[in-house]
Amino acid sequence: MSDMNELVQRYLTAWNTTDANTRADLVAELFTEDAEYTDPLVSVTGHAGLDATIAAVQGQFAGLEFSLGAPVDTNHHIVRFTWHLGAPGAEPLVIGFDVAALAEDGRIQRVYGFLDQVPAGL
Repeated sequence: MSDMNELVQRYLTAWNTTDANTRADLVAELFTEDAEYTDPLVSVTGHAGLDATIAAVQGQFAGLEFSLGAPVDTNHHIVRFTWHLGAPGAEPLVIGFDVAALAEDGRIQRVYGFLDQVPAGL
């Protein structure tokens, strides 16, 4: 379980990393080349699509950070976790959860994201 906890923390770090080169390195390290990411607002495939999605979210929510909202839950090669997006120390603006399926090499192959709380107009 600790490996999955570490993976989720690194995943959230990628979403919080604003330096484009560092973020691209994290995406390549964490995700398979053909990784798929789907949530109610976007569906992308591959490192470039993931990186562009993360950059767009950072642009929309500048200054906010992703954090783990509840304990990580695992089932074989699948992990699910709740996340919060907000100013550090403040109530989260957005709450969601992701389910990620890992490839045999331990990198993320698919992410299915769900939004539980979003601001009006999103």
